[in-house]
Amino acid sequence: MSLETTSSIPPLTDRTSPEETAFKIFQAALAAELPVALWRLPNTKEVQAVVAAQAKQTLPPMEGPQQGFAFCPFQNATTAPGTFLPADLYFSGKPDASLERGESHLPSVFWANIQKTDQKQHSELKWPSHPAGAVKSITRDSFEQTVATAVKAMQAGCLEKVVLSRTKTLPLFEGFDLLNAFTQLTQLYPTAFVSLVAIPGLGTWLGASPELLVQIDRHRVFRTMALAGTQPITDGLTPADAIWRQKEIEEQALVQRYVVSCFRHLRLREYVEMGPRTIRAGNLLHLRTDFSAAMDEVGFPKLGTQMLELLHPTSAVGGMPKAAALQMIHQLEVHDRRYYSGFMGPVQLGEETNLFVNLRCVELGQDTVTAYAGAGMTADSNPAKEWVETELKMQTVLRLFQASES
Repeated sequence: MSLETTSSIPPLTDRTSPEETAFKIFQAALAAELPVALWRLPNTKEVQAVVAAQAKQTLPPMEGPQQGFAFCPFQNATTAPGTFLPADLYFSGKPDASLERGESHLPSVFWANIQKTDQKQHSELKWPSHPAGAVKSITRDSFEQTVATAVKAMQAGCLEKVVLSRTKTLPLFEGFDLLNAFTQLTQLYPTAFVSLVAIPGLGTWLGASPELLVQIDRHRVFRTMALAGTQPITDGLTPADAIWRQKEIEEQALVQRYVVSCFRHLRLREYVEMGPRTIRAGNLLHLRTDFSAAMDEVGFPKLGTQMLELLHPTSAVGGMPKAAALQMIHQLEVHDRRYYSGFMGPVQLGEETNLFVNLRCVELGQDTVTAYAGAGMTADSNPAKEWVETELKMQTVLRLFQASES
């Protein structure tokens, strides 16, 4: 059932900006212990919100009619299940937009909270954290030894590429403001998918992802991308001036071929491929190739759902061949990725589905923040350089938490 604007939804008690309305919804959902997601799509200004009466562990088709927000892990686990938040309340973030409701009614305590004019200060918010607590930090020596082990396996021909990740956990500084951090990310990274997701029993995640996984626009055009290869932006360097090493070129080509192999698996030949080209994502440059296909014209009305099943986890977060890479990740990584390198995003809201890979992200505990980042390893990888790459990626969001290190 599609969302409907209804007069039975109480109006907000005072005139607020769309962003303030979205923040009120988020605060009221936290107070009522309801699953909630805030996000801002790339190259837009609207902060959107979804609240669910209850999270579900089954994803609907990406083409509709069910509407909501998907939040799925790198690999499904009892501690990090695939999750869907039905849009029992949706706010589009547009000027003069009404609150829209879905099939299930939200509890009265939520509506009571949203009516309060004396909303608690952002710094007083209590967000859900993972029941197992924060993941421990990975030391530089440990990570570089893991990379060296993977490089030896690739030099021996066991696999072509593997993406290994690491973590860094810091204490939260006193007075940390979660919603202010979300706002800062929207300002710092206008071309990223900026999100804040809080689900009781699963945790709270904040991030600014550069990587689209699956999009179905209002004209039923499917899009995805191959994004890989990383270098920092130095003074005076523009995307047009970037020079790429063979290692990064090969890494991106592997991801590009993986997307093409998914199309071939479906026997889809009529698609558009553009790239690779250099794009900017915050303080980093990447290589990106874009793919698109008009779903109805090519005779694949469920292409979004089909490609999502084939793509995730992509070789940009796992490796190639997929099975061997996932096995190596399981053997070498000492931490649980949880929702890092999973995917998330709105499903059939605003007549579009926009799913992004959960990269450049942090997980919030009550008094800690854990950053996750990975790097693509090939037979030519240098362990020290891969450590530096993960440090650069973590800074995308950790720069907002620097007071934590003092």
